[in-house]
Amino acid sequence: MPVLVMKFGGTSVATLDRIRRAAKRVAVEVSKGYDVIVIVSAMSGKTNELVGWVNETSPFYDAREYDAVVSSGENVTAGLMALTLQEMEVPARSWQGWQVPLLTTSAHGAARIEDIPPANIMQKFGEGMRVAVVAGFQGISPEGRITTLGRGGSDTTAVAFAAAFEAERCDIYTDVDGVYTTDPRVCAKARKLDRIAFEEMLELASLGAKVLQTRSVELAMRYNVKLRVLSSFEEPSDEAGTLVCGEDQIMESNIVSGVAFSREEAKVTLVTIADQPGIAAAIFGTLAEAGVNVDMIVQNVSETDYQGHEGRVTDMTFSCPTDQLKRAEKALEAARDAGRLKFDQLWAETDVAKVSVVGIGMRSHAGVAAKMFETLAAENINIKVIATSEIKISVLIERKYLELAVQALHDAFELERA
Repeated sequence: MPVLVMKFGGTSVATLDRIRRAAKRVAVEVSKGYDVIVIVSAMSGKTNELVGWVNETSPFYDAREYDAVVSSGENVTAGLMALTLQEMEVPARSWQGWQVPLLTTSAHGAARIEDIPPANIMQKFGEGMRVAVVAGFQGISPEGRITTLGRGGSDTTAVAFAAAFEAERCDIYTDVDGVYTTDPRVCAKARKLDRIAFEEMLELASLGAKVLQTRSVELAMRYNVKLRVLSSFEEPSDEAGTLVCGEDQIMESNIVSGVAFSREEAKVTLVTIADQPGIAAAIFGTLAEAGVNVDMIVQNVSETDYQGHEGRVTDMTFSCPTDQLKRAEKALEAARDAGRLKFDQLWAETDVAKVSVVGIGMRSHAGVAAKMFETLAAENINIKVIATSEIKISVLIERKYLELAVQALHDAFELERA
């Protein structure tokens, strides 16, 4: 029988009533002739509670025990979902990561999937099981310890299972009814997209859109997994949700597909560093070792010497998430104290936000950057940093102008039109 993967997020299984609602959707797909693999998250709020208990018990915790605790929420949901399906006379069993087994690296709290042998689950399908309810977010290390994939890891689990079992489709059920041109809470004109290319979804996810975890989109693109995002609170239909697919499955796309944003950005500038080969590697190598995710980078080259410095000097500006700012400052200042880096000052701004326009249509259309900059200028919004790729343009602006910028860009690129 063909295999279908269905993933239910925390809000979709937050209560027993919602678990029953989700189970009914699963039963419908079973009645259509599918063997179904259901990936479940912990009930809404449960993982945060478990993380809180770990931090309260041991602020400097053992990462192996952290994974043992925080992965337990998914086990509860998987068992309850299997019991609910059994009450509906659907042959179902719950599976924890180690039982599949879902094999991962040993990086506790941020493990990566290495393999999902399908033999165990396929054997049970052959014996009459119709639904395998798998605890998302978790796996097993080479040492035999429970691992977790990082927050949002159940999306990655679902896509990985769809690839491993060559599923016909992977449906991600959440509390929104699809992927929108921007956050409807910020722009009332936001429109649900029927289809979006993998590359566009990957950019939107990495730039702040919370619909899908970035790693799950990367996996879907690599293995060409047909991915559908839809709401567990709406009546099912063939037109429901948003299909995330290859560019060749989209007849004709708009120049810009969406406006993404991130409020939690920090801008860091290192003042008067040496303008010489290897300096960028020294700076960003230091940040990488400290686990800081750097995004936008700008180097300002000075043609004149700064007083008191030998040779040319420059300033280096980059952005990073605000919750990683202290880590970045500590790492850079430690490198300076150890003599590995030289800079006069470190300036940090935390009142900035990132706004991006994304679209595969940018590849074949000129003038997107000019239109974006003109739109922001018309609203008297100053741009602090600019970064571009083949299908995106991102800017850092003052955070107080975020909503205005998103709405203005959404209007300028007429994203409310299909």
